[in-house]
Amino acid sequence: MMLAPLPRLIVEPLVRNALAEDLGLAGDVTSTAVIPAEHRSRVEMVTRQAGVIVGLDTCELAFQLVDPGIIMTRHVPDGTKVGIGEIVATIEGPSRGLLTAERTALNFLGHLSGIASVTGAIVAAIAGTKASIVCTRKTTPGLRALEKYAVRAGGGMNHRFALYDAVLIKDNHVAIAGGISEAIRRAKSGVGHLVKIEVEVDTLVQLREAMQEGIDAVLLDNMTPDQLREAVDIVGGRAITEASGRITPQTAAIVAASGVDLISVGWLTHSAPTLDIGLDWKAVA
Repeated sequence: MMLAPLPRLIVEPLVRNALAEDLGLAGDVTSTAVIPAEHRSRVEMVTRQAGVIVGLDTCELAFQLVDPGIIMTRHVPDGTKVGIGEIVATIEGPSRGLLTAERTALNFLGHLSGIASVTGAIVAAIAGTKASIVCTRKTTPGLRALEKYAVRAGGGMNHRFALYDAVLIKDNHVAIAGGISEAIRRAKSGVGHLVKIEVEVDTLVQLREAMQEGIDAVLLDNMTPDQLREAVDIVGGRAITEASGRITPQTAAIVAASGVDLISVGWLTHSAPTLDIGLDWKAVA
């Protein structure tokens, strides 16, 4: 599947905010003091770890917003698996601008590539099963679009983007509504016909009750592999089945073998380690 880039309209405000946070009111006082204004450099963006590269649009924007004279040449597209020591991009232009934008560019690239890399690892762990890996809303505030893009770059899929694009009835909704059936009935009467309804359950009794009301998807929370297999049998293809709850690359294959359609993993976005990528000075441009 081809990875479609995010619109610049979405990406640019995030990069601008990150640069503004770093530059403050005085700008890059170090580079201004140390580097002559006319000096130019060529640098290479090099991987220090193996993983999946994603976020090159944010990098290029960071450099160009600081100085439009900076030119970045990509050597790989987003979603590329890379080894240690690979050059992913070459950047040329005014040295001050290169140094000013460097940290913002690498922060985005390392963070997003880290998400894509751990996503790729857990996707590989369930290869050969029908299940797909999906992310959650456990994202960094303000960076959700980028982080969910990184999940796609790693071979995963996106769950709902926000509260507005689907109904997900969770345990507290059920408690306040007075039961699963009542919560589902209220949801059906409160949203349009194009809005899908998913219900979270943590027991097979709750699952049977939910299925009697007719739903589009069911989230099977913290169930054992045996319970998941029974749950898949109960659903019988009448709804999408999603497993969740502390699933790791080591346990994902067992979960996938139960026959669920989706495996949702929150730590893909909230706890993925940064992929180590450096910017190496090569020559005067």
